[in-house]
Amino acid sequence: MGYQPPFTITAEILNLVADISQAVGRLTAEFEQEKLLRLRKVNRMRTVQGSLAIEGNTLSQTQITAMLDGKRVIAPPKEVLEAQNAIAAYDAISTWQPADNKDLLAAHRLLMKGLIDEAGRYRSQGVGVMSGDQVVHMAPQADRVPKLMQKLLAWLADTDIHPLIASCVFHYEFEFIHPFSDGNGRMGRLWQTLILSQWQTIFINIPVESLVYQHQQAYYLAIRSSTANTDCSPFIEFMLHMIRDAIEEGSAQPIKNAGLNAGLNAGLKLSPLDQTILEFMRIDPTITNAVLAEQTGKAISTIERRIKKLKEQTLVKRIGAKKTGHWELLL
Repeated sequence: MGYQPPFTITAEILNLVADISQAVGRLTAEFEQEKLLRLRKVNRMRTVQGSLAIEGNTLSQTQITAMLDGKRVIAPPKEVLEAQNAIAAYDAISTWQPADNKDLLAAHRLLMKGLIDEAGRYRSQGVGVMSGDQVVHMAPQADRVPKLMQKLLAWLADTDIHPLIASCVFHYEFEFIHPFSDGNGRMGRLWQTLILSQWQTIFINIPVESLVYQHQQAYYLAIRSSTANTDCSPFIEFMLHMIRDAIEEGSAQPIKNAGLNAGLNAGLKLSPLDQTILEFMRIDPTITNAVLAEQTGKAISTIERRIKKLKEQTLVKRIGAKKTGHWELLL
């Protein structure tokens, strides 16, 4: 029996897989009918810009678009190189196999070329994942990384779990192992796109990374919640929501039961803070107002006002006591 990553298949995960599978077929038909070359280019720009922005790159969508057109941009050289590398990596994505260790290292070499000395090699030292000044995750020791990655890639090659779920599990496990000295976040997102594109090639043109960037705090919360629970279902659910919403953005037809996006399409005027609060509540229904304030950088009074408004709009309700209860989303 080989390595089995710890995760639970929830009803929410199954529903999301069903929704996405239906939506992919619809979007594929639209792309085949219209041959939207410009849309594909826009989505590639959003993919690259979103994934790099999560890591602190400040290049705008306009600048990334110019680079895709082969034009020079005036910006910090490191950020330009990061973008050039990312564009090259996504251009090469169809040449790699998800479970091939050599391809994984080659992708990292391309993605981090000229940025770090260990591009294309697993890290040789310990590393901690920081949130501000706080260490939120100590990755496994460096000498364990090759074996851990070998087991994870073997699992990916052999698993019969649906690719939508398998791609999320791999993404989380990859971030947990943190196999490289730098570039783990963008590599994890690149490799999830590769896994999905092997299932449906349309995923090369779906900017999931852009949606993740828009919900960056929730992305990190989902990773931390999965680690704390020793079960990556919170991360699977989060990423499947991002995938579904990204597909909906590229589709002419709304996806059935599309949660928050369905509410927006119905005419609700939700601020970015409202959307972030709802996303945190969905990932962790027991989250407190104090934690919401900390995660969003807002005052507790602001959070309380926004939650009151969300309750008035019948978007969320509190079940149980203030300290021991939980949130229920009514979207």
